[in-house]
Amino acid sequence: MAQTIALLERAAATLRDRCAGVHFGAPVAFIYNPLDYAWQAHRAYLRMAQPAPRVLFVGMNPGPFGMAQTGVPFGEVAAVKDFLGIDARVARITAPAHMHAKRPVLGFACQRSEVSGARVWSWARERFGTRAKFFQHAFMWNWCPLAFMSVSGANLTPDKLPRGGRNAKMARELSAACDEALAAAITALQPAHVVGFGAFAAKRAQLVIDGMRAAVEADALPNVLQVLHPSPASPAANRGWAPQIDRALAHLWTR
Repeated sequence: MAQTIALLERAAATLRDRCAGVHFGAPVAFIYNPLDYAWQAHRAYLRMAQPAPRVLFVGMNPGPFGMAQTGVPFGEVAAVKDFLGIDARVARITAPAHMHAKRPVLGFACQRSEVSGARVWSWARERFGTRAKFFQHAFMWNWCPLAFMSVSGANLTPDKLPRGGRNAKMARELSAACDEALAAAITALQPAHVVGFGAFAAKRAQLVIDGMRAAVEADALPNVLQVLHPSPASPAANRGWAPQIDRALAHLWTR
């Protein structure tokens, strides 16, 4: 287990540092790197990982009231405190120097609830009962650790980032850093399955695993599945997200 955690921490630290200089033009106006200012909480989360989980869940990137506050994937504050037992200090000094007034980094003092995070970790609690049992079976990782926001403060997901002109090189560098970190996480954890929350995460995971085939035997690599993203922007997710996930993944827990 110690080796798994050490490899995860190395992958996350490398990703943190590679993302430190990321810049994009419009519509991106603000970029938050919670692996920097919320590193203490993120590291506490990584140390809960267990080797060879059944599933590695992969999301896109932090939401403004989730991982952007706590440093934990889908890290809605109440869930991180109550279910995961993490309540770490978020360093105000290294918080984003250029923050949107409506999206301040308040850390664990944030009073806003992130619906996606609340759905994910509520499902984990209901499905597995305790955090120990959850981590015996699963782990969660965000493909990109950065939160992006427009001038209005609207959340911008990685698929909405500008890729033309002067942004093209930055987009390639960010994708390379995120892909390499996910490959390192897969190597460290050795999951049986990788499950993407939504089409974007599933596609990136498949690209990463396809790229790993040159160095790893195909039968040693996990297969990729896609499930419904928990975002409230999805009408389907608002019609009972948890039961749909249970049905989609029921065959994974019974083997």
